[in-house]
Amino acid sequence: MWHGEQPPTSGPDPHDPQNNPYRQPGHQQTGPSAQSPRPWDAPTLPAAPPSGGGDAGGGRRTRMTAIGAAAAVVAASAVTGAVLLGGDGDQAPAPAPSTSSTAPSPTGNPRGGDGPKPTVAGWKVVVNPDLGVAFDVPAEWAPQSPDWVSYVTEDDDPLEKPLVAMKAPALLKEKWCSSDDDRDGTADDTPLASAGTRGNNGARDPGEAARADSANWVYGLYTQPDRAKVTTGPATSFTTDSGLDGTLVTSSSSGVERREKCDSDGKATTFAFENGDGDVVSWSFVGAHEVGEEVPDATVKEIARTVRLYTVPSES
Repeated sequence: MWHGEQPPTSGPDPHDPQNNPYRQPGHQQTGPSAQSPRPWDAPTLPAAPPSGGGDAGGGRRTRMTAIGAAAAVVAASAVTGAVLLGGDGDQAPAPAPSTSSTAPSPTGNPRGGDGPKPTVAGWKVVVNPDLGVAFDVPAEWAPQSPDWVSYVTEDDDPLEKPLVAMKAPALLKEKWCSSDDDRDGTADDTPLASAGTRGNNGARDPGEAARADSANWVYGLYTQPDRAKVTTGPATSFTTDSGLDGTLVTSSSSGVERREKCDSDGKATTFAFENGDGDVVSWSFVGAHEVGEEVPDATVKEIARTVRLYTVPSES
């Protein structure tokens, strides 16, 4: 269960349907229903059985979108999507630079004195304050705003219902690959990897969430429309350095056709667990697979071991 986001006191409530950024012209409603418009609160969807695969016709369009939720608070009339992983379809405009400057920093800069500190020396802290979860990433990763949301959808879904999502992610090599597959004159950037957290609304247990999310990330980003190219490994018990017990599952793909410059096989690892309220929540890593700069599995698990519960400090 997601704990929601609170808008600045001077701004409109993004939960008010009249101020919902996903109802603005040019951007489809992204939530599973009108009552739950936030893609990061999308229900946990089971990983569907293999489709039998093949080409469904046409190239893969944009498959990963990030939404700066804070942008809607600053200017509710603006479309707030920004393409993270490029493809050859519809592209939403990026948030204005002035918007990103208003977002709180998730990195826990030690010079600030009051931010969260990393548990691994030299790493950066990534915080999802709404979910109450933090984790660390190596120094070369780039944490995004806590209001940033990434999600994937079925390519042919006009409503863009999320298959899986993550909030407050960190990106590795944001411009690892750039291409203009839709020939609109603007290159779309593909990061090498991403990691973030989400609430798994509707998941019966951590094992179900870990299996579904890892498989849906690989399918959504790398193998559409063919689920047969996705292989999901066994669910294993996993304990973080902070003592969180949960389930770890890794999915990967093999044999993805390189129809566009930035296409590759992919892999995803999800660690799902119950928080203090008994709700299933999860952390996921997703990145390119079988490439020269692939993030090693050992590094993925090292990041996963830093996942911990986080309490936002109360204002004195």
